[in-house]
Amino acid sequence: MSASPYPRRQFTNALALGLGGVATAVGLAFLASILWVTLGRGMAAFGPALFTKISAHGAEGGLANAILGSLLMDLMALAIAAPVGVMAGAWLAEHARSSRLGAAVRFLNDILLSAPSIVLGLFVYVAVVLPMTRWSDGAVSFSGVAGAIALALIGLPVIVRTTDEMLRLVPGAFREAALSLGIPQWKLTTQVLMRAALPGIVTGVLLALARLAGETAPLLFTAFGNPFTTLDPLDKMASLPVVIYQYTNDPSPDLHAIAWAGALLITTFVLLLGLAARGLLHRHRTSP
Repeated sequence: MSASPYPRRQFTNALALGLGGVATAVGLAFLASILWVTLGRGMAAFGPALFTKISAHGAEGGLANAILGSLLMDLMALAIAAPVGVMAGAWLAEHARSSRLGAAVRFLNDILLSAPSIVLGLFVYVAVVLPMTRWSDGAVSFSGVAGAIALALIGLPVIVRTTDEMLRLVPGAFREAALSLGIPQWKLTTQVLMRAALPGIVTGVLLALARLAGETAPLLFTAFGNPFTTLDPLDKMASLPVVIYQYTNDPSPDLHAIAWAGALLITTFVLLLGLAARGLLHRHRTSP
């Protein structure tokens, strides 16, 4: 009589669980190490000057202009990407669910989702910055608008993918009930399905914003940077990632400390956005 195969299956299951646990522990250890180093070095430069002085003052300055520039460009990018991404995701989920065109658009969106950010920055440099340069008598027209367009191209596929997936998860009974009452398709999508999927869509927008907050490469080719504070979207604009990049290349230890403080600001902002997204989804799942 042959031996039972169950002990072997139990051993394989335990081995897989053990390896998964070890991989998780290693990943968490690296994450904790990064957070600990960022917190320890970033707190050294934390103070009122970090939020009140500008980077033009060098080692005695702060990041006020970079913080303001990052917020402005991120908000402009969301203003561009969020409406387009939500509408594109709704079209994919409700009108191109199983069509060839919808499959092609999803495939291209996935390619854009994984495209290197520096490639998108170069594209905006060629498509936006260089034409504006020709119109401005040869002066290179880096601007906050160009930076926002580059960031919007990075955040757009995240919002499209999230909106598409969230709407496809809405039960089909919602559609059947609404259509049986004679509700038009556009009302069904905007007033029924999007309301049901709203927490997931907002989560996608928050995740896109979290990704935009740390992008450096596309801003080097578009917004470029500015040591002073500006609210003009057509002018060069400072940003936290670019200032951090510039300060880490400087030999001054004081500038390195300010760069670590900027990295801590971005890390905290991303963590808060992640917690807000998780909390929103958890609240939606547990609500009656």
